[in-house]
Amino acid sequence: MFRSGRSQFIVERPRNPLPPLKLQDMSGKDVMLAPKPGHVTLVNLWATWCAACKIDLPTLAALERARMPALDVWTICTDRRDIKTIRRYAEAIAMPRSSFADPHAQATNPANTEASIFATPAMPITYLIGTSGLIEGYVTGAAEWLSEPGQDLLRYYLDQPPG
Repeated sequence: MFRSGRSQFIVERPRNPLPPLKLQDMSGKDVMLAPKPGHVTLVNLWATWCAACKIDLPTLAALERARMPALDVWTICTDRRDIKTIRRYAEAIAMPRSSFADPHAQATNPANTEASIFATPAMPITYLIGTSGLIEGYVTGAAEWLSEPGQDLLRYYLDQPPG
């Protein structure tokens, strides 16, 4: 199984579908996101106060540049700051293209954790959504997605049939 530093990939059971998320892109425009059927989606939750996120986000950007077919990378800032502050932070480091804020508290809801789609036991945390749109598991910390074990994990899920 994939280990990264002190963290490892934790399989989610039961597997739940990822519903569409209403987020905000870095220009401040509301967008609806849903995983593409047949694709694996990494959903990374980060914050501007998180030191490990400064390592994790450029790694995810490098993974995105590797252009693995059918792999999508989303990063979602969990800060409740204004989008300009988040965008300034994002511009200062290498970020994946699909980076968003969560002002509607759909991905994470600090006021009501039961309403959160994603738990945040640590930051950063990256959830893996499988080809059938189900949340397969997560890894906390700055994961080494470009390592051989990281690539093996991604290939394993990319090879799963949708459905």
